[in-house]
Amino acid sequence: MRNPAFDELAVYPFWRLAKLLEGVPKPEGIDEIALQIGEPKIPPPDFVAEIIAENAGKWGNYPPHPGTATYRTACANWLTRRYELPKGMIDGERNVLPCAGTKEALFHMGLLAVPRDRPTGNQKPYAVLVPNPVYQVYYGAAVFSGGEPYPIAAPASNNFMPDYAGLDPGILERTALVYLCNPSNPQGASGSMDYLVKLIDLARQHDFILVFDECYSEIYRGDPPIGGLQVCAKLGGDLSNVVVLHSLSKRSSAPGLRCGFVAGDPNLIDAYRTIRSYASVAVPLPLLAAGEALWNDEAHVDINRAHYADLFDIAESILGHIPGFSSPPGGFYLWLDVGDGEAAALQLWREAAVKCMPGGYMAQNDPFTGENPAARYLRVCLVHDKPTAQEALERIASVLET
Repeated sequence: MRNPAFDELAVYPFWRLAKLLEGVPKPEGIDEIALQIGEPKIPPPDFVAEIIAENAGKWGNYPPHPGTATYRTACANWLTRRYELPKGMIDGERNVLPCAGTKEALFHMGLLAVPRDRPTGNQKPYAVLVPNPVYQVYYGAAVFSGGEPYPIAAPASNNFMPDYAGLDPGILERTALVYLCNPSNPQGASGSMDYLVKLIDLARQHDFILVFDECYSEIYRGDPPIGGLQVCAKLGGDLSNVVVLHSLSKRSSAPGLRCGFVAGDPNLIDAYRTIRSYASVAVPLPLLAAGEALWNDEAHVDINRAHYADLFDIAESILGHIPGFSSPPGGFYLWLDVGDGEAAALQLWREAAVKCMPGGYMAQNDPFTGENPAARYLRVCLVHDKPTAQEALERIASVLET
């Protein structure tokens, strides 16, 4: 006996890619370059290791699930600085909780938001709206919480943003939870102020929980992306129905630190505190100390941002002439329209020893058309040092040009 929800899950994209390439030889004499995983390869600041070592005596303590007051304050202060929020709008005690990386917190949002019963007068379960392409954790959260996942296409024609407001009112009336990755993974697009205002208004009109996954917020070219709390401030400071999630994985090149936070509506934060007490691993005290220092420092973030901007300049110089190329304003992914993402990924491995993710593996079939809206695309992760990235891009160009 097992939970039948397992049967509703799609094959995890990285397992699917491994299956696609299984038994397919790469060219002899050249090393593999992995561009399928969004894992920063540039190191975090040196002070991270130093602070962890200084706090080594705390490995013997069970860390409290709410973290430390100084960590929560650092997160609240960072949000206030980054999004120019009114002083006191975000308080570390009422509005912030640490999490062991945002992946687990994103999954727990399903437990927080989706009721166990059915909507009044409706035989269908509560709906969970996710962008399509979708970070697989959103979809898994919908399935395991008993909700009905609705993958909503995020096409180029809508600035790669899902049109949640355009859905049938019957779907919106039974919606319990909505996810938005902003800037988006994999397209690197950001919602405008008008788009985000309408989305928050929609959440309050239909009383669903709106989750902003903002883990790529600090990797951008041009103007910084607008954040969910920034929109709440514009609307008068009310945080009802809204939570935002931030992580040090991308911002600070520290994915192994497993350190982030959830912030927003104090009622939802209080409820999530209960979930964390039952279901989460608390962030160890030495890691919280390092995380606190990272949230208090912007110098390393500026360096990281400049590095990624250089990588996109290199990408444009090498791939810019190829049809389907575009350089996104945010994130560290290329989202290339190659006609058939799966075929391109297979060819790149076979001919150039480069691993990339077929876009279709990151998407679900559209519930209205039955089509996979990302099948044409290929996701390329620009996360390496410049020489490695340049070599990989040159290999990609040699294949795509043919």
